[in-house]
Amino acid sequence: MRFVWPVVGGVVALVLLTLTAVRLLDRGDDGPRPDQAQPGPVLLVPGYGGNRTSLTRLAERLTAEGRTATVLTLPGDGTGHLEEQADVLDTAVRDALSAGAPSVDVVGYSAGGVVTRLWVDRHDGAEVARRVVSLGSPLHGTRLAGLGARFARDQCPQACQELAPGSDLLDSIDDPLPDGLPWLSIWTEYDETVQPPTSARLDGAVNLSLQSVCAAARTSHSELPADPYVTALVLDALGTGPLRAPESCPAGG
Repeated sequence: MRFVWPVVGGVVALVLLTLTAVRLLDRGDDGPRPDQAQPGPVLLVPGYGGNRTSLTRLAERLTAEGRTATVLTLPGDGTGHLEEQADVLDTAVRDALSAGAPSVDVVGYSAGGVVTRLWVDRHDGAEVARRVVSLGSPLHGTRLAGLGARFARDQCPQACQELAPGSDLLDSIDDPLPDGLPWLSIWTEYDETVQPPTSARLDGAVNLSLQSVCAAARTSHSELPADPYVTALVLDALGTGPLRAPESCPAGG
């Protein structure tokens, strides 16, 4: 009998190691990936509050480049459940595919990037998203939402509570991206809304601080969608060349 516990302990350890290995290898969706040489329409997801105006200029620039670009209208005032917003994105994606699009590109601003990450996770988005760009997205939460959820819960709607660091929703998507999904996450070090700004960092994405390539940029959170340097980075990222971090600041405007 004295040998039973060492054997059982060894079996348990082996099982735990196996489960850990499976978790490390499991990057989620392992389905087909869209053709990078055939861009489809671009869907732009607004941030907290659902204000579409902030993304209008970026959509116009994409249209000027020959792309079909649509800014989504989020349900209610854009402060409700983020999963419901991800459902709206999925509906727009399926409509585009049904109309003949080969795939979609998605741009998520602020909380819109979290919505996009949820969509990838909940709706196998990596199978139909050719590329994704997120701008100043609190993928690991923001302290402002955390303070609201803790001290002013009545004034912190559902999306605010879900954007608090350590929320159940954010923990549920705290995994690397599925393999083969090109994703560029851009943030500004002068972000006054998403704190810390590096909450935008996403395992498996190309992560880029705007100031790492454009040192003189003093872009705030609200200025990200219309910033000329950011616009140039987005246009390049949604092209057909390999998605990689730029080596220099793009020509703005």
